[in-house]
Amino acid sequence: MVKLMISLLIISIFAISCSYQHRHLVGNGPQTGVTLTRKQWYALWGLVPVNDVDVERLAGGSENYEIYTRSNAGDFFINLFTGIIGFTSRTVTVRK
Repeated sequence: MVKLMISLLIISIFAISCSYQHRHLVGNGPQTGVTLTRKQWYALWGLVPVNDVDVERLAGGSENYEIYTRSNAGDFFINLFTGIIGFTSRTVTVRK
């Protein structure tokens, strides 16, 4: 039983690398290296947004920045527990 649990844990960690990610460059891309990260939460397994991550506000009026949206390892483990009750998350990073 312990070997099975360890095997499932290892497989799930490797499955994280198959997660989705989106990268968008606005203007000429990041210029200053300033990075801001926020969690985007969804209810009903991704159907209903719970909070609003405003990337334009995170960019602070900059015309050159990068938006990087992904489900990383932290999101994976959070979603293991919150996904049972219907909540999921993803990470949104804006680099100026």
